[in-house]
Amino acid sequence: MSREKILQQVKENQPLLSPLPVIDITVTMDETAILNQFLSKLEMLHIAAFLANEYDDVKDIIHRETNGGRFVTTISEFRDMATLIEHSTEIPHSLEDVQAAIIPAHFGVAENGAVWITEDLVKYRVLPFIAQQLIVIVKRGHIVANMHQAYEKIANTSYDFAAFIAGPSKTADIEQSLVLGAHGPKAMMLFVVDEN
Repeated sequence: MSREKILQQVKENQPLLSPLPVIDITVTMDETAILNQFLSKLEMLHIAAFLANEYDDVKDIIHRETNGGRFVTTISEFRDMATLIEHSTEIPHSLEDVQAAIIPAHFGVAENGAVWITEDLVKYRVLPFIAQQLIVIVKRGHIVANMHQAYEKIANTSYDFAAFIAGPSKTADIEQSLVLGAHGPKAMMLFVVDEN
């Protein structure tokens, strides 16, 4: 059978077009319900979640819940407890001994407990993945209900690198027992902070 004949038969035997489904993304939850769902998902993901009024409350909890080591941050308000990374001038390999990275997130997603980060927030693409512990700050009013809203928020933005992060890595491949931090951070803390 000739190539032309095959292509003609394919063209003549196309399936009927069907309309795309209409997906209703109307959110009926209020801000409190969205926050509660977010916190519930974080617990399922083995993320230690805290509500805080201000950054001083966050610092107190970090001091109480962590064991020290090298801390870095991209948030200037935490420069008194961590080395501030303002520009991407270091060699990324110099971050190999970071115990904890304190970073902001643009927003959180209640549906799955993920947070959206971009390179401008973390300065180094490797930072959220090389630290032993990841500490993320999300403002209370910056939590969306679902991924549909999340993609609406980022639809017209530009970025070189970005990721949705949903807790420390997990695997149950080894003897079917859950291992946290198989690669990337071994633990994650998330703070929902009132807007300053």
